[in-house]
Amino acid sequence: MALDKLDKALSDQVRQLEESGRAKGKEKVVRKIIAPREGRGPRYLLEGYADKEFIRMNANSYLGLSLRKDMIEAEEQGAAEFGVGPGAVRFIVGTYAPHINLEKRLASFHGRQEGMIFSSAYATSLGVIFPLTTKETVLISDELNHNCIINAIRLGKPIAKEIYQHNNMEELEAALSRSAGKAKRALVITDGIFSMRGDHAPLDRLVEICEKYNDQFEEGVISIVDDSHGVGAIGKTGRGTEEYTNARVDVLIGTLGKAFGVNGGYVVSSSDVITYLRETAPTYVYSNPITVSECQAAIKAVDILDSEEGKGILNHLSEMTNRFQKGLKDAGFETIEGAHPVVPLMVRDTKKTRAIVEYLTENGILATGLSYPVVPQGDEEIRFQVCADHTPEDIDYVLDALRKYHG
Repeated sequence: MALDKLDKALSDQVRQLEESGRAKGKEKVVRKIIAPREGRGPRYLLEGYADKEFIRMNANSYLGLSLRKDMIEAEEQGAAEFGVGPGAVRFIVGTYAPHINLEKRLASFHGRQEGMIFSSAYATSLGVIFPLTTKETVLISDELNHNCIINAIRLGKPIAKEIYQHNNMEELEAALSRSAGKAKRALVITDGIFSMRGDHAPLDRLVEICEKYNDQFEEGVISIVDDSHGVGAIGKTGRGTEEYTNARVDVLIGTLGKAFGVNGGYVVSSSDVITYLRETAPTYVYSNPITVSECQAAIKAVDILDSEEGKGILNHLSEMTNRFQKGLKDAGFETIEGAHPVVPLMVRDTKKTRAIVEYLTENGILATGLSYPVVPQGDEEIRFQVCADHTPEDIDYVLDALRKYHG
C-alpha cells in the first residue's frame, strides 16, 4: 500500500523532531477541574498522574472567566435556545442573531464601525491578511510575529515582502521608504503582544510612521495588529496594546479564546473593510462560525470586562503579575519585564529548559518550555502565564518551588 511508504517517511520526520528536541510530544489530558476555594485558585487533575493536583501556569485565560457560573449559564442558555451547532457556513444557513450581536458588541467595545467573527484567531489572521494582499501590495512584518501571520504572508503573492528586526521602527520606516513608488498598497503587520516574550509593539510609533508614508502609496499604508494576547490582559480597561500605547490601528485582530475564556477569533475595522472580508476571506466564507452558545458566553465575557468588576479583575491580574515578576528577579532568575501577564523565565538552553519543566511537573506546576524553532536558538525559555484566578498563595507556591530548584 502507498500509505506504508508515507507512514515510514512521516515516522522518520517525527523521529528527527524528537531527537532534535523540537517535538511537542503527547498532550496532557485534563480529566477533572477542582473549583477554587479560599486562598487558592482552581486545580487540575491529569490522566496518568493519579490524584496529583496541578496549578496551571500555562493558560491564556488571563481573566480567569471560563469557570464562572454566569459564563456557563450564558453558554447553556444559548445552546438551549439555538442548539449546539450552527448547521452550516454563514452565507448558507449559519448566521444567528447572537452572531450579529457579538460582532456589534466587539465593534462597540473597540470603538470601530463593524466587527466580524471567525472560528479562531489563527483563522482570522489568515482570513484578513490574505485577501488584503494583492500583486501590487508590499507586506512588512516584525520578525517575531506569530506563526499565523507568517503563514498568512506565505499564502499571499505580494510584489515584495519586508521583515524588520523586532520592534525596530527605524527598519520599518526604511522598508516603507524603499517600497514607496513600487507598490500601490502597504500592509504593516505586527503582533500587539508578542506571546513568547510578553513584550509589546510600540503601536504609537508604528501608526505615526504609517501615517507619514500613507500618501506615498496609492491605496495607503494599512496597519494590521493581531492583539490576541493583549485584549483583556493589558490596558486600563482591558482594550489591549492600543490602549496601553495610546494608539489606534486600521485593522485590529483579536480572539475570544484567551482572556475572554471562550472560543473563536474576530476582526474590527471600517464598514468597507469588513464588507470586503465577508466576501473574500476564505476562512470565513467556507468555515462554520463558532456556536451560538459560544457567542452568548463571549458577549457575557465582554460585558464583564467592560464593567467596574472588570477593572477589579484587571487590577488583581496586574498585582499577581507584578508579584510573580518580582519573585523571579529576587530569586536571581532572568526575565523580560513588562506589564503583560506572560512572564518568561529565560533559560537559554534546551536541555535545561526541559529539565526545569519536568521538575515543575513533579511539583504540581504546569508550565510550558519553549525551544527552537518556536523561539530563536539562545532564547529558550519557560513561559509562565499569570491569570486572574491565581491567588497570592498560588504565586508564592510556584516561586518557592523555583527558588528550591535554583538554590
